[in-house]
This record gives sequence, C-alpha cells and structure tokens, in this order.
Amino acid sequence: MNIEILISFILAVFALALSPGPDNIFVLVQSIRFGEKNALTVVAGLMTGCLVHTSLVAFGISLLIVKNEFLFTLLKLFGAIYLLFLAFKVYRSPAVINFSSEEPKAKPLFKLYKQGFMMNVLNPKVSLFFLALFPGFLFSKSLDETFQFFVLGFVFILVSFVVFVSIAVLAGSLKNYLEKHSYAGAVLKWLQIVVFVGIAIFILC
Repeated sequence: MNIEILISFILAVFALALSPGPDNIFVLVQSIRFGEKNALTVVAGLMTGCLVHTSLVAFGISLLIVKNEFLFTLLKLFGAIYLLFLAFKVYRSPAVINFSSEEPKAKPLFKLYKQGFMMNVLNPKVSLFFLALFPGFLFSKSLDETFQFFVLGFVFILVSFVVFVSIAVLAGSLKNYLEKHSYAGAVLKWLQIVVFVGIAIFILC
C-alpha cells in the first residue's frame, strides 16, 4: 500500500473543496442567511449524493480494469485531459466570488437535504470528475480495485464534509474576509488551477 498516494489524494481533495464552486458557495449562502443547521443539512445531502457517484465509478471502472488494461490507460489519459480542461475553464473565469448569485428561500430541513442530494446525484459532472480523479490515485497493487475506489470515495466525502462544515460554521467570518480582501478570489482561483494541473500531471506520470 502506498500511503504517499493517499496523502497526495487527501491534500488534493482538501484544496479542491476549498476552491469556490456552486456547492460550497450554496452552503455558505445558506449558513449566512438561514443559519448553520440549514447549511449542515445541505452538506449532508451533498455528501450522500457523493456515495451514489462513488458506487457507479467504483463498479464501472473496476470492471474496465479487469477486462482491458489498455482501456484503463486510455481512461487515465482522458482524466488528465479533462482536468486540464477544467483548469482552463477556471483560468477563463473571473477571479471574483459572487454571493448574490444565489437567492435561496428558507425550506424545511428534509427539503434542504433532498435539494443537496439531488444537486449532487443529478449532476453528471460529478461522476465525470470522479472518473477523471480516482484512477490516478489507486494506492495498492494487491487490494481489490473496487475496494480502493470506495476508500477514495469515502476519503473524498470525509475531507469534503470537514471543509464544508467548516464553511457553514465560519460563514459570517469567511464572507466578511472575502469581501474585504479582493485578492482572495484570485488566490483561490489560482489554487484551483494549480491543483487541477498538478493532478493531471500526477495521473500521467
């Protein structure tokens, strides 16, 4: 088992979870406007949705590995290209975090959980991202590939959960800091670019 690969994966997921995106911005807005409980409910829904994507990717890619190693190599190449494409999209986007783009209304907790779950499950980009990310971080030659994908999935969920909960709890301070320091958006933007490019290079090496 290669612990260094797992540590690299944890650091990459941590940096990605911190980068501004529709999910963590939505959590931040919910916490600011309606309180931590609402935001944490959304987080629970989002993380549950990740379980579905993890299962789809784990079983699908594992079967691919067993049947054809060449196709698996092509999949990793696709993953690296896709991550570089994401880095390019981030580069083209403005380095500004806009809190006014979401206009959420207070909802019952179950509906918030369902919204977080559906936001994740119905987003094909999540599965596509998992397909691009996970194959490059298989950490053992002796363990079953399906098991390794589930480990990576749970690590992804755990790290993202910790970051999203921190965002929910520290929402007020984070919003004030980001609005007062105009450079923060640029820093987070370039952090995301560096992580995407770094993971792409790691997958290809």
